[in-house]
Amino acid sequence: MPGTLRWGILGPGGIARQQTSDLIGSGFSVVAVGSRSLESAQSFADEFGIARVHEGYDALVADPEVDIIYVATPHSHHYEHTKLALEAGKHVLVEKAFTVTGDQAQILAELAEQRGLVVLEAMWARFLPHMARIREIIAAGTLGEVRTLLADHNQKLPTDPEHRLNNPALAGGALLDLGIYPVSFAWDVFGAPDTTLAHAALTETGVDRQTAITYGYSGGRQAVLHTALDALGSNRATVIGTEGRIELDSVWYNATSFTVFDRAGTVLERYESDITGRGMQFQAAEMERLVENGLLAGELLPPSQSVAIMRSLDDIRHQIGLDYPADIMAV
Repeated sequence: MPGTLRWGILGPGGIARQQTSDLIGSGFSVVAVGSRSLESAQSFADEFGIARVHEGYDALVADPEVDIIYVATPHSHHYEHTKLALEAGKHVLVEKAFTVTGDQAQILAELAEQRGLVVLEAMWARFLPHMARIREIIAAGTLGEVRTLLADHNQKLPTDPEHRLNNPALAGGALLDLGIYPVSFAWDVFGAPDTTLAHAALTETGVDRQTAITYGYSGGRQAVLHTALDALGSNRATVIGTEGRIELDSVWYNATSFTVFDRAGTVLERYESDITGRGMQFQAAEMERLVENGLLAGELLPPSQSVAIMRSLDDIRHQIGLDYPADIMAV
Protein backbone atom coordinates (compact mmCIF):
# COMPACT_ATOMS: atom_id res chain seq x y z
CA MET A 1 0.00 0.00 0.00
CA PRO A 2 2.58 2.70 0.96
CA GLY A 3 5.11 4.08 -1.48
CA THR A 4 8.32 6.04 -1.00
CA LEU A 5 6.83 9.43 -0.08
CA ARG A 6 7.79 11.08 3.19
CA TRP A 7 5.20 12.51 5.60
CA GLY A 8 5.40 15.43 7.98
CA ILE A 9 2.84 15.95 10.75
CA LEU A 10 1.67 19.53 11.33
CA GLY A 11 -0.03 19.81 14.71
CA PRO A 12 0.64 16.80 16.99
CA GLY A 13 -2.78 16.52 18.67
CA GLY A 14 -5.25 13.70 19.16
CA ILE A 15 -6.29 13.18 15.53
CA ALA A 16 -2.64 13.38 14.46
CA ARG A 17 -1.84 10.63 16.93
CA GLN A 18 -4.49 8.37 15.35
CA GLN A 19 -3.39 9.15 11.81
CA THR A 20 0.29 8.67 12.60
CA SER A 21 -0.38 5.37 14.34
CA ASP A 22 -2.19 4.06 11.25
CA LEU A 23 0.50 5.45 8.94
CA ILE A 24 3.38 3.81 10.76
CA GLY A 25 1.42 0.64 11.43
CA SER A 26 0.79 0.28 7.69
CA GLY A 27 4.38 0.95 6.66
CA PHE A 28 4.19 4.58 5.57
CA SER A 29 7.22 6.80 6.13
CA VAL A 30 6.64 9.50 8.76
CA VAL A 31 9.86 11.51 8.94
CA ALA A 32 9.02 14.82 10.64
CA VAL A 33 6.70 16.58 13.05
CA GLY A 34 6.18 20.25 13.74
CA SER A 35 4.44 22.11 16.53
CA ARG A 36 4.29 25.61 17.94
CA SER A 37 5.90 24.03 21.02
CA LEU A 38 9.22 22.25 20.62
CA GLU A 39 8.42 20.21 23.73
CA SER A 40 5.15 19.02 22.21
CA ALA A 41 6.81 18.12 18.92
CA GLN A 42 9.63 16.26 20.69
CA SER A 43 7.19 14.30 22.85
CA PHE A 44 5.22 13.25 19.76
CA ALA A 45 8.43 12.33 17.94
CA ASP A 46 9.62 10.22 20.87
CA GLU A 47 6.27 8.41 21.00
CA PHE A 48 6.37 7.42 17.32
CA GLY A 49 10.09 7.27 16.64
CA ILE A 50 10.09 10.27 14.28
CA ALA A 51 13.56 11.54 13.46
CA ARG A 52 13.03 15.19 12.51
CA VAL A 53 11.52 17.63 15.01
CA HIS A 54 10.59 21.23 14.21
CA GLU A 55 9.58 24.12 16.42
CA GLY A 56 7.10 26.07 14.34
CA TYR A 57 5.17 25.21 11.21
CA ASP A 58 7.35 27.30 8.89
CA ALA A 59 10.31 25.09 9.71
CA LEU A 60 8.30 21.93 9.07
CA VAL A 61 6.98 22.95 5.64
CA ALA A 62 10.50 24.12 4.65
CA ASP A 63 12.01 20.71 5.45
CA PRO A 64 13.41 19.32 2.16
CA GLU A 65 13.05 15.76 3.48
CA VAL A 66 9.22 16.07 3.60
CA ASP A 67 6.95 15.43 0.58
CA ILE A 68 3.46 15.47 2.16
CA ILE A 69 2.19 17.56 5.04
CA TYR A 70 -0.68 16.22 7.13
CA VAL A 71 -2.50 19.24 8.59
CA ALA A 72 -4.06 18.19 11.90
CA THR A 73 -4.69 21.53 13.61
CA PRO A 74 -8.26 22.64 14.47
CA HIS A 75 -10.31 23.45 11.37
CA SER A 76 -10.23 27.13 12.33
CA HIS A 77 -6.59 27.04 11.19
CA HIS A 78 -6.80 24.68 8.22
CA TYR A 79 -6.82 27.48 5.66
CA GLU A 80 -3.76 29.19 7.12
CA HIS A 81 -1.71 26.03 7.57
CA THR A 82 -2.67 24.37 4.29
CA LYS A 83 -1.86 27.57 2.40
CA LEU A 84 1.50 27.71 4.19
CA ALA A 85 2.34 24.15 3.13
CA LEU A 86 1.18 24.59 -0.48
CA GLU A 87 3.20 27.79 -0.84
CA ALA A 88 6.22 25.83 0.37
CA GLY A 89 5.66 23.31 -2.43
CA LYS A 90 4.26 20.48 -0.31
CA HIS A 91 1.34 18.21 -1.07
CA VAL A 92 -1.27 18.41 1.70
CA LEU A 93 -3.68 16.01 3.37
CA VAL A 94 -5.82 18.35 5.47
CA GLU A 95 -8.20 17.22 8.18
CA LYS A 96 -11.92 17.74 7.80
CA ALA A 97 -13.66 20.09 7.71
CA PHE A 98 -11.53 21.28 4.78
CA THR A 99 -11.74 24.93 5.87
CA VAL A 100 -14.20 27.23 7.66
CA THR A 101 -15.75 28.76 4.52
CA GLY A 102 -16.27 27.96 0.88
CA ASP A 103 -14.18 30.95 -0.19
CA GLN A 104 -11.21 29.66 1.79
CA ALA A 105 -11.66 26.21 0.24
CA GLN A 106 -11.78 27.68 -3.27
CA ILE A 107 -8.52 29.56 -2.76
CA LEU A 108 -6.73 26.45 -1.53
CA ALA A 109 -8.03 24.33 -4.41
CA GLU A 110 -6.93 26.92 -6.95
CA LEU A 111 -3.53 27.37 -5.29
CA ALA A 112 -2.89 23.62 -5.31
CA GLU A 113 -3.83 23.38 -8.98
CA GLN A 114 -1.62 26.34 -9.90
CA ARG A 115 1.33 24.81 -8.08
CA GLY A 116 0.72 21.31 -9.46
CA LEU A 117 0.19 19.94 -5.95
CA VAL A 118 -2.32 17.56 -4.40
CA VAL A 119 -4.62 18.88 -1.69
CA LEU A 120 -6.95 16.25 -0.29
CA GLU A 121 -9.53 16.52 2.48
CA ALA A 122 -8.94 13.87 5.13
CA MET A 123 -12.54 12.65 5.19
CA TRP A 124 -11.18 9.22 5.97
CA ALA A 125 -14.61 7.51 6.01
CA ARG A 126 -14.79 7.97 2.22
CA PHE A 127 -11.80 5.69 1.73
CA LEU A 128 -12.71 2.83 4.08
CA PRO A 129 -13.33 -0.63 2.55
CA HIS A 130 -16.93 -0.88 3.78
CA MET A 131 -17.77 2.37 1.99
CA ALA A 132 -16.25 1.02 -1.21
CA ARG A 133 -18.45 -2.07 -0.92
CA ILE A 134 -21.54 0.08 -0.31
CA ARG A 135 -20.85 1.99 -3.53
CA GLU A 136 -20.59 -1.33 -5.39
CA ILE A 137 -23.93 -2.51 -4.02
CA ILE A 138 -25.67 0.73 -4.97
CA ALA A 139 -24.11 0.73 -8.46
CA ALA A 140 -25.21 -2.87 -9.01
CA GLY A 141 -28.84 -1.90 -8.48
CA THR A 142 -29.29 -4.23 -5.51
CA LEU A 143 -31.29 -1.57 -3.65
CA GLY A 144 -33.34 -0.54 -6.68
CA GLU A 145 -33.75 3.22 -6.83
CA VAL A 146 -31.99 4.70 -3.82
CA ARG A 147 -34.45 7.10 -2.22
CA THR A 148 -33.22 7.97 1.29
CA LEU A 149 -30.11 8.30 3.39
CA LEU A 150 -30.42 8.55 7.17
CA ALA A 151 -27.25 9.33 9.13
CA ASP A 152 -26.34 10.90 12.46
CA HIS A 153 -23.19 11.85 14.29
CA ASN A 154 -24.06 12.70 17.87
CA GLN A 155 -21.50 12.79 20.68
CA LYS A 156 -21.39 13.90 24.30
CA LEU A 157 -18.35 16.15 24.37
CA PRO A 158 -16.80 18.65 26.83
CA THR A 159 -19.04 21.52 27.91
CA ASP A 160 -16.23 23.92 28.86
CA PRO A 161 -17.04 27.17 26.98
CA GLU A 162 -13.34 27.63 26.18
CA HIS A 163 -13.06 24.19 24.61
CA ARG A 164 -12.57 24.50 20.85
CA LEU A 165 -15.91 22.79 20.15
CA ASN A 166 -17.79 25.46 22.12
CA ASN A 167 -15.67 28.44 21.13
CA PRO A 168 -16.82 30.58 18.15
CA ALA A 169 -13.29 31.95 17.78
CA LEU A 170 -12.18 28.41 16.89
CA ALA A 171 -15.14 27.75 14.54
CA GLY A 172 -16.79 25.58 17.19
CA GLY A 173 -20.10 23.78 17.05
CA ALA A 174 -21.40 20.40 15.98
CA LEU A 175 -21.74 21.19 12.27
CA LEU A 176 -18.14 21.60 11.11
CA ASP A 177 -16.63 19.10 13.52
CA LEU A 178 -19.21 16.31 13.59
CA GLY A 179 -21.88 17.14 11.03
CA ILE A 180 -19.33 17.12 8.23
CA TYR A 181 -19.39 13.29 8.38
CA PRO A 182 -23.08 12.73 7.50
CA VAL A 183 -22.98 15.71 5.12
CA SER A 184 -20.05 14.20 3.23
CA PHE A 185 -21.79 10.80 3.19
CA ALA A 186 -24.85 12.39 1.57
CA TRP A 187 -22.65 13.97 -1.11
CA ASP A 188 -20.99 10.58 -1.65
CA VAL A 189 -24.32 8.81 -2.21
CA PHE A 190 -26.37 11.49 -3.99
CA GLY A 191 -24.01 14.27 -5.03
CA ALA A 192 -24.90 17.94 -4.75
CA PRO A 193 -28.38 18.62 -3.29
CA ASP A 194 -31.02 20.68 -5.07
CA THR A 195 -32.42 22.07 -1.81
CA THR A 196 -31.17 22.43 1.75
CA LEU A 197 -33.21 22.92 4.91
CA ALA A 198 -31.56 23.21 8.32
CA HIS A 199 -32.64 23.80 11.91
CA ALA A 200 -30.44 24.12 14.99
CA ALA A 201 -30.25 24.91 18.68
CA LEU A 202 -27.32 27.04 19.80
CA THR A 203 -25.24 26.96 22.96
CA GLU A 204 -24.81 29.94 25.26
CA THR A 205 -21.52 30.62 23.49
CA GLY A 206 -23.33 30.90 20.16
CA VAL A 207 -22.28 27.71 18.37
CA ASP A 208 -24.68 24.96 17.30
CA ARG A 209 -25.13 22.23 19.91
CA GLN A 210 -27.37 20.28 17.54
CA THR A 211 -28.33 20.67 13.91
CA ALA A 212 -30.78 18.82 11.68
CA ILE A 213 -30.32 18.95 7.90
CA THR A 214 -32.53 17.75 5.07
CA TYR A 215 -31.06 17.66 1.59
CA GLY A 216 -33.51 17.36 -1.31
CA TYR A 217 -32.69 15.86 -4.70
CA SER A 218 -34.41 15.23 -8.01
CA GLY A 219 -37.18 12.65 -7.96
CA GLY A 220 -37.96 13.33 -4.32
CA ARG A 221 -34.82 11.68 -2.95
CA GLN A 222 -33.75 12.86 0.49
CA ALA A 223 -30.84 12.79 2.91
CA VAL A 224 -31.92 13.29 6.52
CA LEU A 225 -28.92 14.13 8.71
CA HIS A 226 -28.42 15.03 12.36
CA THR A 227 -25.50 16.08 14.52
CA ALA A 228 -25.09 17.07 18.16
CA LEU A 229 -22.19 17.64 20.54
CA ASP A 230 -23.95 17.31 23.90
CA ALA A 231 -25.87 14.00 23.63
CA LEU A 232 -24.51 10.64 22.52
CA GLY A 233 -26.48 9.01 19.72
CA SER A 234 -26.51 5.61 18.07
CA ASN A 235 -24.28 6.87 15.24
CA ARG A 236 -25.82 4.54 12.72
CA ALA A 237 -26.76 5.09 9.10
CA THR A 238 -29.21 3.56 6.64
CA VAL A 239 -29.37 3.72 2.86
CA ILE A 240 -32.91 2.93 1.65
CA GLY A 241 -33.97 1.95 -1.86
CA THR A 242 -37.11 0.68 -3.51
CA GLU A 243 -35.81 -2.93 -3.49
CA GLY A 244 -33.80 -3.03 -0.29
CA ARG A 245 -31.69 -1.22 2.26
CA ILE A 246 -28.24 -1.15 3.85
CA GLU A 247 -28.03 -0.77 7.63
CA LEU A 248 -24.59 0.34 8.81
CA ASP A 249 -23.53 -0.65 12.30
CA SER A 250 -22.36 1.84 14.89
CA VAL A 251 -20.13 3.68 14.41
CA TRP A 252 -20.98 3.97 10.71
CA TYR A 253 -18.10 6.32 9.76
CA ASN A 254 -15.53 4.04 11.41
CA ALA A 255 -14.23 0.83 9.84
CA THR A 256 -17.46 -0.98 10.60
CA SER A 257 -19.82 -3.70 9.37
CA PHE A 258 -23.21 -3.55 7.68
CA THR A 259 -26.17 -5.68 6.58
CA VAL A 260 -27.98 -5.62 3.24
CA PHE A 261 -31.70 -6.51 3.26
CA ASP A 262 -34.08 -6.98 0.37
CA ARG A 263 -37.50 -5.32 0.41
CA ALA A 264 -38.99 -8.28 2.30
CA GLY A 265 -36.38 -7.99 5.06
CA THR A 266 -34.34 -11.01 4.01
CA VAL A 267 -30.61 -10.68 4.58
CA LEU A 268 -28.75 -10.56 1.26
CA GLU A 269 -25.29 -9.83 2.59
CA ARG A 270 -23.50 -9.38 5.89
CA TYR A 271 -20.28 -7.39 5.52
CA GLU A 272 -17.82 -7.80 8.39
CA SER A 273 -14.97 -5.34 8.72
CA ASP A 274 -11.56 -6.81 9.51
CA ILE A 275 -9.69 -3.50 9.75
CA THR A 276 -7.43 -2.99 12.75
CA GLY A 277 -6.85 0.54 13.97
CA ARG A 278 -9.04 3.38 12.79
CA GLY A 279 -8.44 2.79 9.10
CA MET A 280 -6.88 6.16 8.35
CA GLN A 281 -4.19 4.50 6.25
CA PHE A 282 -6.62 4.23 3.34
CA GLN A 283 -6.86 7.97 2.83
CA ALA A 284 -3.07 8.11 3.04
CA ALA A 285 -2.85 5.45 0.33
CA GLU A 286 -5.11 7.54 -1.89
CA MET A 287 -2.96 10.58 -1.22
CA GLU A 288 0.21 8.74 -2.23
CA ARG A 289 -1.52 7.24 -5.29
CA LEU A 290 -2.44 10.69 -6.54
CA VAL A 291 1.03 12.12 -5.96
CA GLU A 292 2.91 9.20 -7.46
CA ASN A 293 0.71 9.17 -10.58
CA GLY A 294 0.87 12.91 -11.14
CA LEU A 295 -2.85 13.36 -10.51
CA LEU A 296 -4.25 16.47 -8.84
CA ALA A 297 -7.67 14.97 -8.04
CA GLY A 298 -9.25 11.57 -7.56
CA GLU A 299 -12.81 10.43 -8.18
CA LEU A 300 -13.72 9.75 -4.55
CA LEU A 301 -13.17 13.24 -3.15
CA PRO A 302 -11.76 15.81 -5.58
CA PRO A 303 -10.97 19.29 -4.23
CA SER A 304 -13.90 20.66 -6.24
CA GLN A 305 -16.30 18.61 -4.12
CA SER A 306 -14.64 19.68 -0.87
CA VAL A 307 -15.18 23.28 -2.03
CA ALA A 308 -18.83 22.58 -2.88
CA ILE A 309 -19.40 20.91 0.49
CA MET A 310 -17.93 23.91 2.29
CA ARG A 311 -20.27 26.21 0.33
CA SER A 312 -23.16 23.99 1.39
CA LEU A 313 -22.03 24.30 5.01
CA ASP A 314 -21.91 28.09 4.49
CA ASP A 315 -25.57 27.91 3.47
CA ILE A 316 -26.46 25.77 6.48
CA ARG A 317 -24.66 28.12 8.86
CA HIS A 318 -26.56 31.05 7.35
CA GLN A 319 -29.86 29.25 7.86
CA ILE A 320 -29.19 28.41 11.51
CA GLY A 321 -27.56 31.71 12.46
CA LEU A 322 -24.11 30.29 13.17
CA ASP A 323 -21.66 33.18 12.89
CA TYR A 324 -17.91 33.20 13.44
CA PRO A 325 -15.48 36.08 14.09
CA ALA A 326 -14.20 37.91 11.02
CA ASP A 327 -10.58 36.93 11.59
CA ILE A 328 -11.19 33.21 10.97
CA MET A 329 -13.49 33.94 8.04
CA ALA A 330 -11.00 36.17 6.22
CA VAL A 331 -9.09 35.11 3.12
